[in-house]
Amino acid sequence: MEEVQIISTCLVEATSNESIFDKNTPKVSKIDMTPWDLRFLLHDTIQKGLLFCKPKEEIIPKSSFIEHLKKSLSSTLHFFPPLSGRFSTVKNANDTVSFFINCNNAGVEFTHAVSPKLTVSTILDSTHVPLIVHHLFPLNKVRNFECVTKPLFGVQVTELVDGYFIGCSMSHSLADGTCFWHFLNSWSEISRGYEVISKFPVLQRYFPEKMNLPIHLPLKLDDEKLFEVFEVPTLMERIFHLSKESIAKLKAKANYEMGVKSISSLQAYLAHLWRSVTRCRNLDAKEEVIINLIIGARSRLNPPLPEGYFGNAIHAKQVKTTAEELLENGLGWAAMQMNKTVISQNSDEVVKMYKGWVENPILFTKNSVFVGSKLRISSSPRYNIYGTDFGWGKPVAVRSGMGNKSDGKITLFPGIEEGSVDIEVCILPEILQAMENDQEFMEAVTKT
Repeated sequence: MEEVQIISTCLVEATSNESIFDKNTPKVSKIDMTPWDLRFLLHDTIQKGLLFCKPKEEIIPKSSFIEHLKKSLSSTLHFFPPLSGRFSTVKNANDTVSFFINCNNAGVEFTHAVSPKLTVSTILDSTHVPLIVHHLFPLNKVRNFECVTKPLFGVQVTELVDGYFIGCSMSHSLADGTCFWHFLNSWSEISRGYEVISKFPVLQRYFPEKMNLPIHLPLKLDDEKLFEVFEVPTLMERIFHLSKESIAKLKAKANYEMGVKSISSLQAYLAHLWRSVTRCRNLDAKEEVIINLIIGARSRLNPPLPEGYFGNAIHAKQVKTTAEELLENGLGWAAMQMNKTVISQNSDEVVKMYKGWVENPILFTKNSVFVGSKLRISSSPRYNIYGTDFGWGKPVAVRSGMGNKSDGKITLFPGIEEGSVDIEVCILPEILQAMENDQEFMEAVTKT
């Protein structure tokens, strides 16, 4: 492993010079947290990072590069008060605890690092994601409930031989992936010279009528079990690239097999992936297999949440079958099972799940994700990742950190070519090798 050397670490606060900003920027001091936020308290942070080729000196001089990013970060935080705050807790009389976001401008963590032997091509061209990538992120192994004292957001800018990697970590109890990329897109705008961001965050949280706030959680923050370290098996990661043409073929095949036109591209290629992993895991025919889908709530609510809603607005739904059914019934059948689940998630279902969680709050735990017959889907190919241009050109790749990694964790990214998709598979080494030898699966993968 190439060495990563930390040069400096500091806290960056939101700028207080409001004269250069629109006077309508958000003014908020405290934000109550929703079930969508609270259910992630025991999980790790969201960790995503961008790989850039080194900018030319005439664009941004190396001597001022880090200061430029700090200054633009500080200016962007002005529009996003929750990011530079901390969580706060209240102990209730019924032996429960409540969380809220304290927008106290305590600052985000900014780390400047250097990896003197690591090149862009080492990250970009490796068949498997190099282990060093996990060390290009800040706030490693921090769980969301720890952000009472630790930053809700962190940045690590690592200088490579011929490029930079900007790794970011954000508390998943603060917001979801949509918000994560909303902030990074906004930061890149300010870095390029914008005085005001193009899309303002909407900070008011969604709560249905007749809900008592704050929500009470049966959680003891001094419980030693919260800090247990779970043994994670050795895992490997690889990025599989699907071209626009390959995705279109999978979608056409899935719809043809079922005699429909309703199966989406996403459902088609996830079905292709699910069937390959199940084949390669060599499970018993009657063993239950699960794919865990993330359902976005923003557009499903009636009325929908406003554009720019800044907070979590997602929930998970499982699609279950047996290994035998999944493999015998074909691509279209597998995709249709996901299609039916997604279609069923209307406004009534979203609100039902939301209110049901308040009545019986269940927190996702880290040890619950290590299930050998499950795939967990995260992130989205719809995020504007390659539009995150800080002023010296678009990124050449996106990678994720070690947070929430487990056997069967699937992370979806848009590919660098329009309409293509990159699928990051984190799985046991022997299963990954079997997938690489799975002719049916690899026929859809673009050879690099």
